[in-house]
Amino acid sequence: MATTARETGRVDFAKAAPKAFKALISLDAAAREGLDPTLVELVQIRSSQLNNCAYCLHMHTTDAHEAGESNERIALAGVWEEAGKAGFYTEKEQAALALTEAVTLLPGGVPDAVYERAARHFEERELAQLIALIFTINSWNRIAVTTRKVPGQD
Repeated sequence: MATTARETGRVDFAKAAPKAFKALISLDAAAREGLDPTLVELVQIRSSQLNNCAYCLHMHTTDAHEAGESNERIALAGVWEEAGKAGFYTEKEQAALALTEAVTLLPGGVPDAVYERAARHFEERELAQLIALIFTINSWNRIAVTTRKVPGQD
């Protein structure tokens, strides 16, 4: 049974702000352009973990499975750094996940070392797309958490 906005006591963002919702959908599509779909899902999974967004985490782990991602890599996304040392993630994926954490958490900014690591693995256009992807999933996470979206619904 689906939980409604009325039941959560929160606004249905898509219905209440359709222009903003559609704009974010367009931004999301533009941000993904040219990026490896597996990398997109890993970034979205990690951001959703950091933001405690069960709704988005459910969505992106499901999407990753459907795209052929392994259960191991999905399960280890929260400990990507240690798992990366064991060969579960490429250097490029690790650089993207490090940037995802820095942009999501903004612990006083994005450290130069983290940015430079990503810049070594991504061409300028691709790096810009990755940054857009990271702030887009952060926006989705914040909307879903704020409006108490329920995992597995709609």
